Amino acid sequence: MTAMDNKTLWDSVLVEVELTVSKATFSTWFRHTFIAKQEDGVVFVSVPSHFVKDWLLNKHHKSILKSLREHSENIRSVEYVIAKEDSSKKKDLPVAPKGVVVEPSNKELPLSELYINKEDNLNPKYTFDTFIVGPFNELAYAASQAIIKKPVVYNPLFIYGNTGHGKTHLLQAVGNQLKNSNREKRVFYVTSEKFSQDYVNALQFGSNKIAQFKEKYRKYDVLIMDDIQFLSNKEKIQEELFHLFNTLYENNKQIIFSSDQHPNYIPNLEDRLKSRFVAGMMVDIPQPDHESRLAILEAKAQQGGITIPKDVLDYLAVSVEGNIRELEGVLNSIICQTQLKEKELTLQDVKSLIKNTSKPAKNLSVKDLVKIVAGFYNIEENSIYDKSRRKEVVKPRQLAMYILREDFSVSYPSIGQKLGDRDHTTVIHSCEKIKNELKSNQRLVQELSQIRALI
Repeated sequence: MTAMDNKTLWDSVLVEVELTVSKATFSTWFRHTFIAKQEDGVVFVSVPSHFVKDWLLNKHHKSILKSLREHSENIRSVEYVIAKEDSSKKKDLPVAPKGVVVEPSNKELPLSELYINKEDNLNPKYTFDTFIVGPFNELAYAASQAIIKKPVVYNPLFIYGNTGHGKTHLLQAVGNQLKNSNREKRVFYVTSEKFSQDYVNALQFGSNKIAQFKEKYRKYDVLIMDDIQFLSNKEKIQEELFHLFNTLYENNKQIIFSSDQHPNYIPNLEDRLKSRFVAGMMVDIPQPDHESRLAILEAKAQQGGITIPKDVLDYLAVSVEGNIRELEGVLNSIICQTQLKEKELTLQDVKSLIKNTSKPAKNLSVKDLVKIVAGFYNIEENSIYDKSRRKEVVKPRQLAMYILREDFSVSYPSIGQKLGDRDHTTVIHSCEKIKNELKSNQRLVQELSQIRALI
């Protein structure tokens, strides 16, 4: 395969990308990107900001890498680096690699530190400096600090919670902190999937490779294994982990695990492994509460160097469904739009942006929504329309009003008219009550998320 120069290679990739995304998406996220350099099979793609980097990494990385490999067989990975044009260049001219200056600011790591260390698999960007502590994760944070100060005080430490709640960030931050505080300490981070792959590869080459595999994993002072749930149904690998666990534990080595659920609920996980997992410190990281979501948003906005109005942050904290990653993704879009338009977005701008970038809602009538809400709370549909003030009816009715207003932008008078011919002031009061309660009532947050999923 003939080697291409950087510009030709990237132009070829962009042509393919442009065919698969909207014009607005292409203009927003791929404008002013180029290949800064190639080194040892790594392509360094220059991007104009931290937020473009995060967006490409989270949304387009796989397709970019696939396209690059199709054009050059020597490429093995992609890194995204923040760069700026030389000050002598005009802003609207095409950006040339010769004009690139990598910014070693506190927002981005220098090029030499962008690599994940192959010796320990730790990513230097995951530190406690960027980890937001709130009521939802303070126990997990406290437990991690305890083993940093005094290793094996909790052994093993097992952290579980849904995807996007910050488990990997916390695990990697612990690893980085332990490594930096004691350079002699051998720390290793691995996913259970990679552990399984290493074991299967070793099996294919006989007893010598198996011995090397065992020796490799038994030499560490701290072993951090992420996403244990993927060991479900893998009996041989579970057995290998069982013996590895015993060896490390007996030699007073720190072991840290994570999973998307409590080990007792991981299907087809051996009882002897479960008993060892639960013998240490078990910590759940639930969905972040309202104050923590606000803190995360404020911190990310500050990192982006812009100020976002309090009413916008409050709206995002309440209205954006999903985990922390999805919350950050929406915020990145807002920050990018703010930078592109060079003006502060209003609350109405943000509502429109979220509506346009989210998945299209199904065509849903008021009657359909009432049926879903009534079914969820196991009450009669007619009770939502009538004048009943029973407690078990009031909340579902108010929640239906809130969803109609926030998710479908139905006017207050129209909601009142459709739900029992009520005055619009009653609807406003109901929506405000739900909005305020969502800030402190975690159960209501979960119920709203579940109803939205049904919609």
